[in-house]
Amino acid sequence: MRNRYLAAGLIAAAALIAAGCGSSSSGSGNGGSTSTPGGASGTALKTATVSGTTVLTNAQGFTLYWFGPDTASKSNCTGSCAQFWPPEKGPATAGAGVTGTLGTVARSDGTVQATYDGHPLYTYTADTAAGQANGNGLNVNGGVWHEVTVSGGPAPATTPTSGGGGGY
Repeated sequence: MRNRYLAAGLIAAAALIAAGCGSSSSGSGNGGSTSTPGGASGTALKTATVSGTTVLTNAQGFTLYWFGPDTASKSNCTGSCAQFWPPEKGPATAGAGVTGTLGTVARSDGTVQATYDGHPLYTYTADTAAGQANGNGLNVNGGVWHEVTVSGGPAPATTPTSGGGGGY
């Protein structure tokens, strides 16, 4: 009898964990839905002021980020990293105020990712509404994440530089 209760408890715990994982990966695609941070291919990037800094956003107004370990020709955020930091699909077009160079990079999974001044672009699933920058300055997944400023340089960190929770 005791084992039956233990087994039922383990099954319930596993279901809760699976449900939590499922909800955190729901923003991993860039299908253009307004309920996810990722934008659709070919959408115009724009600018917004977030915490006093002018940053690049996708068409839905979600802050775009670049990852320190990336290069102009390679995204180093794949697998579970890309579930928390969805790549912005490319190509993208420049909206008002976007003055840098837009381009694309081929990802290891064959998709095309938008770049800005040589930095592959990402959104962050912890940004649940336009105008947030919860990922700026986080040191997770093997490097530091930065808001994409219009100038292309890193924005001042407004969040802790380590941790971040969320199952990293």
